[in-house]
Amino acid sequence: MATLSAIHNNEPTPNASKETHMKAARMHEYGKPPVLEDVPVPDIHPDEILVNVKACGMCRSDVQLVDGYFRKYADIPMPITLGHEITGIVQKIGGLVPKAAGFNEGDHVVVAPGWGDGTCRHCQVGNTQICPNVRWPGFGLYGGFAEFIPVPARYVIKVDKRLKFEQLAPLTDAGMTPYRGIKKLRDAGALGPNRVIGVFGIGGLGVYAVQYAKLLGGGATVVAFARNADKLAVAKDYGVDHVINIKGKSQADLGKELSKATGQSDLDAIIDCAGAPEMIQLALGLLSTSGHYCDVGLVGDRIDIPLFPRVSREQTLHGSFWGNNADLSEVMALAAQDKIRHTVNIFSFDQVPEYIERLRAGEIVGRAVMKF
Repeated sequence: MATLSAIHNNEPTPNASKETHMKAARMHEYGKPPVLEDVPVPDIHPDEILVNVKACGMCRSDVQLVDGYFRKYADIPMPITLGHEITGIVQKIGGLVPKAAGFNEGDHVVVAPGWGDGTCRHCQVGNTQICPNVRWPGFGLYGGFAEFIPVPARYVIKVDKRLKFEQLAPLTDAGMTPYRGIKKLRDAGALGPNRVIGVFGIGGLGVYAVQYAKLLGGGATVVAFARNADKLAVAKDYGVDHVINIKGKSQADLGKELSKATGQSDLDAIIDCAGAPEMIQLALGLLSTSGHYCDVGLVGDRIDIPLFPRVSREQTLHGSFWGNNADLSEVMALAAQDKIRHTVNIFSFDQVPEYIERLRAGEIVGRAVMKF
């Protein structure tokens, strides 16, 4: 896993906001809810843009960060301003941001979340989100649950002003992560006519994954798997071919339902948007010979799976981590063409601690988005 680095700035230039202080939801201690505070508006480096945040999506990884899930992977100094699904308006542009970049104050933008060092081999090919020295907004001093955030200009992407902030925000993670995963399955040859893809976990990521499976699947049959009937209803509304409720069912039960629905009892491709150990074990049991499995979910931490079927069936397991600037730009283009639908629960800044608890309890269908 890429190293998570805290986001702290040195030698900043003064900000141009008329405000001197801003609201921010900051975490001071693991296991404790974020504190709503007034803090100074951050300054920016000459190569940065100060973004006035208009909306920020809430992700399960925000809950995991509070609960200490990432502590074994990174030592992040406190305080941490939560929130990494960020959209807003350009407030100030640093003096070294080239005019050719095309930014103007007032532009509507989204923030690509994986900020690489720019020198490693992953950054050189554009995959900054897997840079060994990657920095993440929302995992350091600055994050999206604040009114302003300084962002390196190369990670700011202009968007169509017709698009709503509350719909743009989740596309920077929930709407980008499964997009990259589906692309991996497509490029590996796992999709196409007479293929069946299973989408496991119809939560914040899964509601987008089912749409990309139809958009990029080349005619593959799309089947949604989840425990929650309401979430499966959303998947059906978004165009999947079949839905299967996995609650209380064995692998054999699911194989029979799958065969009845599609004519085959296994899956040629799987994208797992939950990453829960029991679900992974169940899903892998349904993976076909030469099948491809892509995991983008992180609900669990470790899995115990049989090795022989992975080898004897020549199956391929893909890890896919968020996405790069190209992935996000492609998603924004689809959004501008009205090809992506959203299930969004809007809440206010003052409700950030409440929604952390609601997300932890699994009460939210779709994506929760804080809107200033």
